[in-house]
Amino acid sequence: MDLRIVNVKTKRQIRDFVEFQLEHYKGNPYYVPPIIADEMAVFMPDKNPAFETAELQLFLAYRGDKIVGRIGAIVSHAANEKYNYKNMRFSWIEFTEDYEVCKLLLDTAIEWGRQRGMTTVSGPHGFNDFDMQGMLVEGYDKMATIASFYNYSYYPEYLERYGFEKEIDFIEYLSTPTGETNKPEQLFKVSDYVRRKNNIHFVEYSRTKDYIMRAPEIFSLLETSFDKNFGTVPLTPNQTKYYTKKYLLYLSPKLIKLAENEKGELVGFVITMPNMSEAFRKANGHMFPTGIFHVLKAMRSTECLDFYFLGVHPDYRKKGVDAVIVSELLKTVMEMGFKKTESNQLLENNTMVQAMWKFYSPVNHKRRRIFKKTI
Repeated sequence: MDLRIVNVKTKRQIRDFVEFQLEHYKGNPYYVPPIIADEMAVFMPDKNPAFETAELQLFLAYRGDKIVGRIGAIVSHAANEKYNYKNMRFSWIEFTEDYEVCKLLLDTAIEWGRQRGMTTVSGPHGFNDFDMQGMLVEGYDKMATIASFYNYSYYPEYLERYGFEKEIDFIEYLSTPTGETNKPEQLFKVSDYVRRKNNIHFVEYSRTKDYIMRAPEIFSLLETSFDKNFGTVPLTPNQTKYYTKKYLLYLSPKLIKLAENEKGELVGFVITMPNMSEAFRKANGHMFPTGIFHVLKAMRSTECLDFYFLGVHPDYRKKGVDAVIVSELLKTVMEMGFKKTESNQLLENNTMVQAMWKFYSPVNHKRRRIFKKTI
């Protein structure tokens, strides 16, 4: 049967776009499905404020009546203005093991970008760096986190065959934190010295909603600390509210660390949460009626901790504040009994952040890639 492309326009088609992955990875023990309703909301302008500064078109590939692939094409005006280029982003790409399907999806998405004046294409990455990004190129036998894509090994092979080249890689660490019997006393001593010298103190709240009250400060510092990093895109005020609701509401107060200076200004933070991969696998795309119970159980019993965001104000990076934050979190990790930690994605050239992981006995167990191509 002939291949054909359908432009996604309706809510039913958006659901088809999202649900294709469930069948595509059925039985794969390393794939972690998203919550269907949450992922559908990403593609709806009335729900996702990313559309304030970006355009999106989703495409489905059919062979006969069967969906065999999907891709999203994005023109981020915010990113293009920041970096002074005309780049189209692609993301949410999935396809059966058939190069012709991959080629048709990319041909279609790239032509959409050309029609809008784009001269390069890169991906996979979403509207901004809060969306999942990077194609797995190492670690196909490792379970994904809920913040990362999974893909089959033929994906990067097909992209390279199409003419894509590496732009940059993300690496991911699986680590074993220092235990109670082998505490890094030297780290703690250095941390105490740095804290006293720079008048750094930590703010602790017993309720998540107290951290949410400080969300504008957290996101402001996040943007300041990551501004020079690869691919970061400025957020609008509405996007800050959107991601506050999407992420911060589900966090445990003990697993958030806020560092302030003597003026009460936020100078560093780290946000982590229990690993939810197995819980999301059991939920199989649906939080209700039973998925929520798997999530709540994982928050209490999982032995793995996932890192999400760590930011330090540029003025404090060379003062050792990063070590202070790592030290403070390490104490909580040991106290709560976590056996493993997942770093999620770290830029391969971000040596400062990577250096902090030495206290967690890191093993680089996954690698993801952003591909690029002139069009």
